[in-house]
Amino acid sequence: MNKATQPPSSGQTPADQTAVREGARQAARPESSSYDAVLLLGFGGPEHESEVLSFLQRVTAGRGIPDERLIEVGKHYYALGGVSPVNAQNRALLASLQQALAVTGIEIDCALANRNSAPFVADVLTDLANSGHRRILAVAASAYSGYSSCRQYREDLGLALAQTGLELEIRKLPPFFDLPGFATAITEQLLAALPTDLELDAATTRLVFSAHSIPNSMAATSGPDGDAYLQQHRWVASQVAAGIKTATGVTKDWDLVFQSRSGPPQMPWLEPDVNDALASFAVAGTDAVVLVPIGFLSDHLEVIWDLDTQAAQTAAELGLRLIRTPTAGLHEAFVTDLAGRIGEALSTGISQADESQYCHGGCCSNPRLQAPTVPGCALSANALPTNALPASAPPATSLHSAPADQLGHHRPARPNQELR
Repeated sequence: MNKATQPPSSGQTPADQTAVREGARQAARPESSSYDAVLLLGFGGPEHESEVLSFLQRVTAGRGIPDERLIEVGKHYYALGGVSPVNAQNRALLASLQQALAVTGIEIDCALANRNSAPFVADVLTDLANSGHRRILAVAASAYSGYSSCRQYREDLGLALAQTGLELEIRKLPPFFDLPGFATAITEQLLAALPTDLELDAATTRLVFSAHSIPNSMAATSGPDGDAYLQQHRWVASQVAAGIKTATGVTKDWDLVFQSRSGPPQMPWLEPDVNDALASFAVAGTDAVVLVPIGFLSDHLEVIWDLDTQAAQTAAELGLRLIRTPTAGLHEAFVTDLAGRIGEALSTGISQADESQYCHGGCCSNPRLQAPTVPGCALSANALPTNALPASAPPATSLHSAPADQLGHHRPARPNQELR
């Protein structure tokens, strides 16, 4: 047995034991791997009532929103004791990924950093550097292309490196919407959540997928060739619908709607809003809506508040039966596949996406802001098409747009920022 992998003897000092453990971790990594740590990146959220205002101030920095308005917005958090579920959910995801990597023989240090709450990106990178790490694979807790969901995490890392002066080599894992386990996790939990008395094949039962609304301009510039955000969500929706057909024999047309809009009302965002869509469905004779939040990894505040609270209230007012199904969360198929994608990047070693791939230099650009970024890594999965649905996918049902004065009264007032 190599000395570096032997168990420490009783005569070893704590420093000796630390060196032995590090040697064992290095030995367990694929020989071709150049990375020495994995960093999960999250949006962040408050974990105590005293943190709510400062969190919202960070999220809305530069928008000129007075504290009195932020305190009013904070009622969503205060209703949950001042705690956002997302941080605990991301800690659990990180632990599950680390365990799944270990099952495959990959032992590597893992950490969590947030954009808008502790632990902040610059602080975590400093800690990693002080622990001897130099090459880091970053993984965003978001499956899709887009400025806020992808590029901004690359900017968070680039800005942190500029702020700290750390000499670290960092690459970001490309969007992972295409993982088979992601759609499988959503599909299996959807089917398990359906009430036994629901007639899924009835024409009056609607299958509806929800995603986070973003400005139309950002949707247009998402991905290597543009429009990736919409195409990726439609692709996942088609995979889930195909999974439902395989499991039940039921073919369902589906709709893609949007939620959690923020920003000034004069700026065009992706529509229809979920509440407006529910009103349209009710007018069309729908009795029940199966609402599937494919745009999110976990049941955090935007799911709990925007769907379980606001959309549920809208549905009740309209006389609709609403079944909200779970997000992918910690489903084994999703965690296993994401760990596999991470393992592929670790085994491939340091690489850099080119202009035909996700997370290249100008991917998902924001023309209003120029900030330093870290590049994405080049993987075989990074060349997936962004503009094609499977030929076998049932078409999404088109919603006929209704005038705002007919549907707008169903849309709850929305604070001017994202929540998690």
